[in-house]
Amino acid sequence: MAIPDFQSCMLPILRALSDRSEYSRLNIVDKVADHFKLSHEERETMLPSGSQTIIVSRVGWARTYLLKAGLLIRTRRGHYSISEKGLELLKSNPETVNVKTLMKYDEFRDWQQAKPVSRPEPSPLATEGSESPDEEIEKKAALINKLLVDELLEKAQKMRPAFFERLVLELLIKMGYGGALNEPGTLTGGTGDEGIDGIIKEDKLGLDVIYLQAKKWDANAVGRPEIQKFAGALLGKKAAKGVFITTSTFSKDAVEYAKTLGVKIVLIDGKKLAELMIEYSLGVTVHRTIELKKVDLDYFSEDE
Repeated sequence: MAIPDFQSCMLPILRALSDRSEYSRLNIVDKVADHFKLSHEERETMLPSGSQTIIVSRVGWARTYLLKAGLLIRTRRGHYSISEKGLELLKSNPETVNVKTLMKYDEFRDWQQAKPVSRPEPSPLATEGSESPDEEIEKKAALINKLLVDELLEKAQKMRPAFFERLVLELLIKMGYGGALNEPGTLTGGTGDEGIDGIIKEDKLGLDVIYLQAKKWDANAVGRPEIQKFAGALLGKKAAKGVFITTSTFSKDAVEYAKTLGVKIVLIDGKKLAELMIEYSLGVTVHRTIELKKVDLDYFSEDE
């Protein structure tokens, strides 16, 4: 079954803690995952950032909301139990518990409606969506990056071929390839390049070299013939490794053909190219930095 949204986790949490026992954060996550019969794969599915699993994030936010409503109490570091208010709510046999339910409690309303003086709009935590606040932030960041990918590709398409070839070489250097600082890589593109646009050392010792092909391409996908030409060029150089980078995409035939070759050819399409440029800060700059902080549990570990 699908991973439950964070509001759907609220009632199972209350029911799991209804025996008045103390449970750790991990115990609560396991209880909710068991309740929804999540598979191992679903339990291990990560947020886009890879910072934690989706179920841990959603159960964590559900637990926080219940705490703010006074339905749970924190017994000690990382451990919780149900409150009298929580038990009273369960006695009413609710079909569901969500943000609307929690708004009936003064503590929760006060927390939700609290806002900075300089920012009159409602708190971003006052959400009734299916995703936790962490997921909403990551989703918005992913959308911004998606738009940035499109913009980077548009810019790359407009640049001269020589500029694009240099961009590809600089990207690989930023990714950790290349030799000494004075000889990280070489551009060979131009007349008589024999299908090779650049050469870069695989490591600083130069134990192996990687040959590059950089193709500015329009809407059409790069097909198998282009990969065959590149493979032939590698064969002529007695090379074992090559990277073919394009601003477009690769046809299915091209991708399948590359897998059958005796030499290793990595295909990087326009989308992947732009994503790597963002990841390694090539052609982009930081527009805004937002720090999201959390409690340092180690700082408060005294006497625990």
